[in-house]
Amino acid sequence: MRIVAILAVGLLALVLPFAEAEDTLVRFDGGIGVDPVSNAPGPGAVAATVTRNIVRGVQPASSWVIAKLKAEVKDDGRITADGRGLVFASGDAIGTALVLTPTGAAASITVFATLICENVAPFVERNTNPVPLAANGDFKIDDVLSPPPPPSSCATPVLLIRNAGNGFWFAAGIQKFDGGREGRDERD
Repeated sequence: MRIVAILAVGLLALVLPFAEAEDTLVRFDGGIGVDPVSNAPGPGAVAATVTRNIVRGVQPASSWVIAKLKAEVKDDGRITADGRGLVFASGDAIGTALVLTPTGAAASITVFATLICENVAPFVERNTNPVPLAANGDFKIDDVLSPPPPPSSCATPVLLIRNAGNGFWFAAGIQKFDGGREGRDERD
């Protein structure tokens, strides 16, 4: 009887991680800050035209960096995201996540996450509710995307962290391929 109990516990230890991975739609580990310009042709120091860094229909903010981003989206649309160091990469507020008002006072920003599964238009923006962005650029999201992600797949996901005020994107998640439906990455 004791051997059966030990085997049952061992079997549960093997099965539970697989069951948890099964309901995960996509994971992100790492982030990319926004560069508002994706192209400025020509050899000169000043370009007559620039190409804005628009991602799946979403406009870019000014230059931002992010130190760390981890996020997980479940099949039912539940999303958890932990961001660290999402701060300005240029201008007078460089190194902070505070907006300077005309009077010189600092104002805080709120952010939300958007998951876009489609790689061609029309794009469906699946959004969270806004959360505060700390002065040091840290934030946590624990919410459900609305509308929910497609039940069958999200083969080419983009996760954007966006400004709740104007909808511009600050950072994008780096997809993690670690055994979910998307495939496996043996280097990790």
